Amino acid sequence: MDIINGKCVRLTKGDYNLVTVYDGTPLEVARRFEDHGFRYLHLVDLDGAREKHIVNHGILEEITRNTTLTVDFGGGLKSDEDIRTAFDCGASMVTIGTTAANDPELFLEWLSLFGPEKIILGADAVNRKIMIAGWAEDTGKEVCEFISRFRSKGVLYTVCTDISRDGMLQGPAFGLYKDILSKTTINLIASGGISSIGDITTLKEIGCEGAIVGKAIYEGKIDIKELSELC
Repeated sequence: MDIINGKCVRLTKGDYNLVTVYDGTPLEVARRFEDHGFRYLHLVDLDGAREKHIVNHGILEEITRNTTLTVDFGGGLKSDEDIRTAFDCGASMVTIGTTAANDPELFLEWLSLFGPEKIILGADAVNRKIMIAGWAEDTGKEVCEFISRFRSKGVLYTVCTDISRDGMLQGPAFGLYKDILSKTTINLIASGGISSIGDITTLKEIGCEGAIVGKAIYEGKIDIKELSELC
């Protein structure tokens, strides 16, 4: 669930100029997921990613107080205060990408301070190069090497998004995920391009820990009841 101005949205290829706004408040949508038996929610503060500090912590708190969902929160987490705010507002885990790329020592301090079960490495890429700052800046870092390096430092989980596929509903980057899993033992959560139940089944077969699904549900490409039965 991606949030801009308090609303559920989806971007296309991470472009803030290509925004689709969906009906329902974030809490209403979260409750719909919960009612179908889902237990995990990936919540992204796109305002925070753009402003470089946490913004939509109120929505995070509203969801965690009024549902039983386990929430992974990301977007704009750039300081100890941002991370503590996220946890204070009910996040069970946080996803951090930009700081990991720009200041790996600080990221590793957070990993040690909060624990590897609480800190998820964000690894978002275009043409296998890590992108940061709301997907606006190319770091030049190769995604497999980026993930492997942090896995060797104790990271357990990564969310990897192929940005070129995000919001396109044309299938995920199976080749990229196979490559990552062949080179490291990371628990890999796939994101971007998922458009069918078959995509999710294939991701499971190649060894992904999980998959993030958003637009395919909003657009009716995946039936939420069928998805809940699969999960």
